Amino acid sequence: MKAYSYKPIFQKTTLSNGVRVVTESHPFTRAVSVGVFVQVGTRDEPESKAGLTHFLEHLVFKGTRKRSSYELAKALDAVGGELNAYTTREFTCFHATSLKEHLPLGLDVVMDLVTGATLGLDDFKKEREVIVQEIQMCKDNLEEYILDVYLEKVFAGQDLAIPILGTEESLAALKRSDLVRHYQANFTGPRIIVSVAGPVEHDQVTEMVERSLGRLKSRNRTLKRKVPRVRHIEEFIPRPSEQVHLLVGLPSCSYKSKFRFESYVVNDLLGGGVTSRLYQKIREDKGLVYSVYSYLQSFVDSGLFLTYAGTAAKNAAQVLKIMKAELHKFVDQGVKASDLATFKTQVKGQILLGAEDMENRMNSLGINEMVFGQYRPIDEVIQDIDEVSVRSTRDYVRKYFNIDEMSLMIMGDLQPAEALKLLNVWGGKSGN
Repeated sequence: MKAYSYKPIFQKTTLSNGVRVVTESHPFTRAVSVGVFVQVGTRDEPESKAGLTHFLEHLVFKGTRKRSSYELAKALDAVGGELNAYTTREFTCFHATSLKEHLPLGLDVVMDLVTGATLGLDDFKKEREVIVQEIQMCKDNLEEYILDVYLEKVFAGQDLAIPILGTEESLAALKRSDLVRHYQANFTGPRIIVSVAGPVEHDQVTEMVERSLGRLKSRNRTLKRKVPRVRHIEEFIPRPSEQVHLLVGLPSCSYKSKFRFESYVVNDLLGGGVTSRLYQKIREDKGLVYSVYSYLQSFVDSGLFLTYAGTAAKNAAQVLKIMKAELHKFVDQGVKASDLATFKTQVKGQILLGAEDMENRMNSLGINEMVFGQYRPIDEVIQDIDEVSVRSTRDYVRKYFNIDEMSLMIMGDLQPAEALKLLNVWGGKSGN
């Protein structure tokens, strides 16, 4: 199975100060996507300064030495493009997508954010209030909020527990000088990867990056990350809600694991789509939920396999029983060769369709460079998925799927006695 009828051309250049430039040329598209990845995330913050990296990601958009906040917003918007950013627990990305003729503009704006942010005091004060509102908004969306709380609990006392948005208390304690120091210490040459995908000329991109980022300092502060331990939890978190939200989790493999492609296939088989076992059993056969799915939360040194369902309180016990029974059944019986072939094809289709999108390719280039330090052509990824076997899948499941150690978090508007009944249904010990 070939990914393309043509071979996209990958090239990489490392500037003298450590900035890495990676490009993938796709001649048959008009779209180009630019990303600047900074290798610093929430897990690199002191717990007392939780939310620092995300706050900085917000604040750079308030103005640079070249552009006001409005000019930054208008630059790509005026040509039909998009400018945005996101923060993860392990890195920060500033990115722009536009037509190919606007590549110089997209690169210039994104690199301006990385090198020229003014981080004004008045902007700092206003944006802190904006992020407080973002925290409150997140707490209203329990399907997302339950994951944040889950990570804080299973990684308690470790760097992956630090919430990306921070807390109202940690934000209140932050000073503008904290953000300035964070910006200066981490937005340096060896921490930065510029990733570009589309109809691009590598040398042209490198020249533009050299002009803008070539003057960045080459120092590289060591990131003090420890391989995390995943705690077992069974907890109830009371929150006003029309539904009960259920999150079941197990440890899984990291980005670097030899089992990462097995984990993709198992995820699709169990809860990755409308033909998955959990979706078919809980929604289609029983009609107990609108939303049920599984997903992978991967990091450079660890990972989680998570299953979510949202349901009415009266159905929660039955949903939990079915989830646990289906996971037990999967572990006990394994996967048939015919099912494996089906879901391998599904995963390959998802990857190949995603590769048609230049923003996806830009993200893939940047993350592969950051995690592996090398390029991963689509054809090689497809080949790796083809090599997933019944045996390798069984080995992955044996290593990570200890069903008796599945963690459970329940979130919703329940009385303590109702929550305790659900925890007992699960076979848990005690809840909050």
